[in-house]
Amino acid sequence: MRALSCLAAIGLALICGRALAAEDDAPNNKPVKVVADARLSVGGQGLLPLYLSSDWSMPLPAISRAVIVLHGRLRNADEYYISAHTAQVAAGDDGKSALMIVPQFLAEVDIEAHKLPAETLRWSPEGWEGGDAALAPNPVSSFEALDAILAKLSDRRVFPNLKQVVIAGHSGGGQVAQRYAIAGKGEAALSRQHIDVRYVVANSASYAYFNAERPAPKIAASCPGYNNWKYGMDQRPPYLADAAPAALEQRYVERDVIYLLGTLDTKPAADKSCMGEAQGPNRYARGHAYADAMARRNHATPGHRVWDVAGVGRDGDRMMTSKCGLAALFDSPGCGAER
Repeated sequence: MRALSCLAAIGLALICGRALAAEDDAPNNKPVKVVADARLSVGGQGLLPLYLSSDWSMPLPAISRAVIVLHGRLRNADEYYISAHTAQVAAGDDGKSALMIVPQFLAEVDIEAHKLPAETLRWSPEGWEGGDAALAPNPVSSFEALDAILAKLSDRRVFPNLKQVVIAGHSGGGQVAQRYAIAGKGEAALSRQHIDVRYVVANSASYAYFNAERPAPKIAASCPGYNNWKYGMDQRPPYLADAAPAALEQRYVERDVIYLLGTLDTKPAADKSCMGEAQGPNRYARGHAYADAMARRNHATPGHRVWDVAGVGRDGDRMMTSKCGLAALFDSPGCGAER
């Protein structure tokens, strides 16, 4: 019996060891290859790296639109900046008056690998996705960092002719865009300057629900924590813990949100947690299920639109440069053919 117990313990140790090794080898636990070259002070509590298509330290009267593109779990803002530029060029004249912005939410491993200054903000490898506080130099929420970008854009001395701000993300970035559309407080500063704000959520692997119902209730029933933030309203981080779920939902319903869903994004979603699986089998199904649930709960959501992008799967460049992608980002014409 003792020998069998020892064998069992060894087997368990091997399994745990493999799991830990796999976790350590996860791509998002490795340092990024490139760090963005610009910096923004977030309330004097730390510096956020970001890419900018124009220098916003001086007035930019030619800019009428700002497009914020959010990177995914790999924190590869450099690649997303290239994608943002590709979409801007594809938009033609509609993109010429746009400022493209790609913030970068770094992790401790990035700070060490690139020997970055101590005042550079860094989060846990996944915590920034849901608005968690930074690990250093101060406990700044990643959503506060987005608030700081919107506050900068609301400065009429720099942006005298800005009319619209678009906050967009694909896949992992889409998850951030959807949560920030619920939680974000930065829109208020833009509204005071009569600047419109739009949120574009493309091929997100999951969504934050406002009630306990899920498309796959049997999975939810066997999934402790399935309704915890960022999948639901329980255990919300401090940034949005002071607002009741009903108030958050009402604010979200009133916002301009476009769900971009690739019709070929039907492979099993990368988020295979029970929290994610409770929302449906794949990104395309999860997006439609969530939008339908929101419409039922709120007797239609006129500010929310669901646009199918025909013939495209999980491909950020093709999603953003599709007719509907360009319509969402730049109000370019022609999306009707792809709905």
